[in-house]
Amino acid sequence: MSAKAIAGKKQGSLSTDTRKKHLLKLRLQKYLYDTGSASVNDICRALAVSTPTALKLLYDLIQSRLIEKNGYGKSIGGRKPDLFCLKPGSFYVLCIDIELFTMKMVIMDNTHTESTPVTSIAHKLSKNRDDIRQIQKLAQELISRSGIDKKKLVGVSIGMPGLVDAVAGENYSYLTNDDAAMTLREAFEAVFRLPVTIQNDVKGTALAELRHGKAVGKQNALVLLMDWGVGLGIIMDGAVRHGASGFSGEMGHIPFVDNGELCYCGKHGCLETVASGQALAKMAREGILSGKNSILAELSANELDNIEAEMVIKAANRGDQYAIKLLSNIGSNMGKGISTLIQLFNPELIILGGKIAEARQYITLPMQQAINTYCMTQIREKASIVSSELGENGRLLGYATAAFDHYFDAKLMELENL
Repeated sequence: MSAKAIAGKKQGSLSTDTRKKHLLKLRLQKYLYDTGSASVNDICRALAVSTPTALKLLYDLIQSRLIEKNGYGKSIGGRKPDLFCLKPGSFYVLCIDIELFTMKMVIMDNTHTESTPVTSIAHKLSKNRDDIRQIQKLAQELISRSGIDKKKLVGVSIGMPGLVDAVAGENYSYLTNDDAAMTLREAFEAVFRLPVTIQNDVKGTALAELRHGKAVGKQNALVLLMDWGVGLGIIMDGAVRHGASGFSGEMGHIPFVDNGELCYCGKHGCLETVASGQALAKMAREGILSGKNSILAELSANELDNIEAEMVIKAANRGDQYAIKLLSNIGSNMGKGISTLIQLFNPELIILGGKIAEARQYITLPMQQAINTYCMTQIREKASIVSSELGENGRLLGYATAAFDHYFDAKLMELENL
């Protein structure tokens, strides 16, 4: 019997033993999702149950085709213990990454394996909610093509830029609704008819690094996302920190240049105006217009509006000195900003991600020089700077993780409140 079916029964209709049994089964599934695989002894310790109880739970879930054996563990004397894991394809989530001008979708199973190829669609993120139906339509087409059992699709996870309060289910920058009849999460749930989680894209990136990337096992780390803008994911005491309203990490809008350029947020001199993909493209266009010698004009077919951050990185990799200088300036400004973060958070690790991070040494070397200049030696020596290895679709892993966490937590709460 599923947790949903159980929750539908009247309170008191389940015996104490039956309720406890279903709770233990669900906790076992969540434990195996979190750990990947475990032995009977591991399960006994985690669930505080006896060996016969653990074996009975495993037997029932194997019969339900939710759990399977997964090889053998390390032996400390005697035969190697059997390991058990959640069966791949037991559950699925739909992940949607909405960027400013692109939208990506993928379906992942409970092992974080892509059950469909990542689909990339040209899409401009709007301020209002007029295109929610269109997003749902495109997602439904992906679900239909996937061939998965729709009954196993347990949620939708959506990430996007802006001021996102994941708890309230709102984005206060995009897809807003002035009449506030329902939250953004409720609006998506109304069209998908599934539980929906909403998160800021940088928080999703940080969660991906914490659970699947460079920050696994780390207690204090910073995840810097350098794309069109600049965002910060904060990992403290082994958890992603969201802040009081979910808005932590708005690094791109810290004051950086006195009487600087106007930022789209309405303030002058934000870090993003001198250290972001948007700033890089703007500087490149202005340089070409002023007569700078660069292959950027050739790469853009003399259409300066076509110049984007990726094009500048491509030019630098081809030895273009002007492009290299632009990236160096961006790296120096970012390094100065990172120095402040190191002083404040004393991280053991700083992970660089996003399109600008793909410039590698052209940005990391001037960044490190700036950190050496502006940061206290005793603090900076404890912080390693690395590039993310999750790839361009890495934060989709974070979105999937958030959705599965929400699924298990919600089902456990349903059962515990019966």
